Amino acid sequence: MKKKRLHLRNGLHRWIAIFIVGVISLFLVIGSLTSIDGKYRLGSSSIKQWATNFSGETLMYLFGAENRYFTQVLAEETKPPALTTVLFELATNIKPNDPRSLLGRELPGFAFFDSKIIVAGQGTDYTTLPIESPPPIEDMLIEREASIDDVEDPEDTPITPPSKTTEGRKVVYIYHTHSRESFLPHLPEVKNIDQAYHSEVNITLVGERLGKEFERRGIGAIVETRDIQQIVKDQGKKWNQSYDVSRSIIQEAVSQNSDIKFIFDLHRDSHRRDVTTVTIDGETYARTFFVLGGENANYEENEQMALKLHEMLQKKYPGLSRGSVVRKGTGVNGIYNQDISDYSILIEIGGVDNSLEETYRTAEALADIISEYYWEIQGASRQ
Repeated sequence: MKKKRLHLRNGLHRWIAIFIVGVISLFLVIGSLTSIDGKYRLGSSSIKQWATNFSGETLMYLFGAENRYFTQVLAEETKPPALTTVLFELATNIKPNDPRSLLGRELPGFAFFDSKIIVAGQGTDYTTLPIESPPPIEDMLIEREASIDDVEDPEDTPITPPSKTTEGRKVVYIYHTHSRESFLPHLPEVKNIDQAYHSEVNITLVGERLGKEFERRGIGAIVETRDIQQIVKDQGKKWNQSYDVSRSIIQEAVSQNSDIKFIFDLHRDSHRRDVTTVTIDGETYARTFFVLGGENANYEENEQMALKLHEMLQKKYPGLSRGSVVRKGTGVNGIYNQDISDYSILIEIGGVDNSLEETYRTAEALADIISEYYWEIQGASRQ
């Protein structure tokens, strides 16, 4: 009898010890997960990515295992997936019926097609996604002849004086990670698109114009004027480390101005004129493309903004937006510093063949649309 009681007591002690260890382990796991940097933390985007490994038919069969009603929506010829195939895809992230999932890891540049088009504008497909094909940074910093003498700013479109303003608060921050991206029409001696770079006549002029247009609409804006590519060179970094350099500049700006809400990184695409230009009401515009970093754990917030801006542009400036794409994986940055704000987007404005006049028109259109969006969400936040 004593032995039996002793055995029960030891078993009880063992279960109590297991329970205590389990609770402690649970708290340790929760603590470690909540203390991880946001960009590495498991988020809804990670779960969403896992879910994409399942086809719609597979999910219906899984639900049908519990409720046969779900399998009624499937075609009669549909067959249930093999368990081995499902487990193989989950374990390797390779899809037997999609060669991109394997070749993208083996062929240089093939991972480019891992990008996911969120919304496609006119003419947009996987062959017309924004291109980044820079030369060695030393070639990028070569001084070239440039001409803007014949550039006339499009006349400022008369606008109704804003009924409300940010009252001096700078809520928009504009910067240019690839600050020397320029335009062939203003580089008379350059014919090679890989040499379309200049220290002064470049995408930063478009950023200055966009900042001016925001101010005209009552939206306070800061435009970063530092030559980030020169800083990359001075720090002995490589071109693919440009976003590390611009990140420190953004963080400095945000720490000095807590009013900053919208953050835009302006770029120039390497596609040619037929892809990057649209005519609206007899005027030519440089088309836009919104790029999101899929490795930002909270990229869905920025995605919603990109979708809304695309929709608004389509209504007021048909064809101006080429759409929006999410990028991640090998060969791309994957975050683009967009984890710093839920209202942060990389915007491609035009391509190598566009003129500054065309990009300025686009800057006006963007300021018009984004200002509307800003006041819309401001009103919603007060409700």
